[in-house]
Amino acid sequence: MKKYVEIRFGNTWFVRTEIEDENGGETEHRGIAHLTKVDGVYLRVWVRQTDFIWSSNEGVKKMRKNRKAFKFLFGTAGV
Repeated sequence: MKKYVEIRFGNTWFVRTEIEDENGGETEHRGIAHLTKVDGVYLRVWVRQTDFIWSSNEGVKKMRKNRKAFKFLFGTAGV
């Protein structure tokens, strides 16, 4: 089970935790859930249909999305 704690502008909550299950599903929770081990940090900027991600684990990525949005977030990934 992977957890992502994010501080962000552009979604439902300013601070949230996303939990990914082993089967590929995910759930969102308001606030910060405890991470027992932090695997990395990331910065994500999504403007219109372009999503830029700067990750300590995976480097820099640019992705194209189907829907238009504006999001700016800082997050930590862990278990």
